[in-house]
Amino acid sequence: MNELFLNNYVIVYLFSETVLFLMALYAFFKDIVILKYWDFESFSARQLKLEKQGYLLSTIATFIFALKFILLIYFVYMIDSLSIIIPGAMCGAGVISANSYGMPLLFIKLTTIFTFLLFLTLNNLDLKAKNYPLLKLKSWVLLAALLLIFLESFFDLSYLFNIDLSVPVSCCSALFGNLEGANPLPFGLNIKNLLILYYTLYIASVLAILLENRFLTAFTLILFAIISYYAVVYFFGTYIYQLPTHKCPFCMMQKEYYYVGYLVWGSLFIGLFFGLIWVIIGFLKYKNKTAKQIAIASISLFVVLCSSYVLFYYLKNGVFL
Repeated sequence: MNELFLNNYVIVYLFSETVLFLMALYAFFKDIVILKYWDFESFSARQLKLEKQGYLLSTIATFIFALKFILLIYFVYMIDSLSIIIPGAMCGAGVISANSYGMPLLFIKLTTIFTFLLFLTLNNLDLKAKNYPLLKLKSWVLLAALLLIFLESFFDLSYLFNIDLSVPVSCCSALFGNLEGANPLPFGLNIKNLLILYYTLYIASVLAILLENRFLTAFTLILFAIISYYAVVYFFGTYIYQLPTHKCPFCMMQKEYYYVGYLVWGSLFIGLFFGLIWVIIGFLKYKNKTAKQIAIASISLFVVLCSSYVLFYYLKNGVFL
């Protein structure tokens, strides 16, 4: 048996994911029944039962979302803790890159949380109406979220089973460092142009949301998230570490840096998620002021937080890195 599965963090993680998998399996079949037999015009006993099951599914989905959100944070903490037993790894960057399943797994986790958040938003709007106009749509969204959980479970096991403790992995310096002189930034950008694009896209995203231009909001937010990743790894992160050669998206989540990475990446993803949900809800002819406000507040917090590290470093040392 792989020694990794004897690790306490891994045991807790797999147990929690197994419980969620079983709950998702139950919800999956109930959701299919609702999609197949729902008829709001009917007053039959079966329709009454389906309505009760709909409320039950909403409760289950809320619980799964809450635990999935917590488990995402725990997963990042877990892979960082595994760096002490995986040769070559200095932080979560090396662990998540130990095989080809790691990064797709992280992407699936983020997509799953977004899909559940979309379902909960649609469900909230649907319950406020008198005739459940979004019942079919939200049920399909829930079905997609549950299928993502099944896919995530496959990648969870594939990832953990394929970590070879006898083979060294690359550390973050090798993954995000000099890269043999190659330019790691997208579109051939340099750091100066990257930062100009970073702040321009932030302002454009906020203005697009305020002007309620949903197509522009979706475009600028997605591009802003991509550019922000590179800006944090190759510029802002160096000020968090106070070392120009240290480029890593994971080390900032460690105790030495007061776990600020969770706030940095969390504020970015929350802003992106709620911004895209606001866009989707708008296309359905519904308004959601709360999602709009959270999106602006979150990406603004992200920008202020990243920028403050640069400002404080300069005020303290009188120079930039």
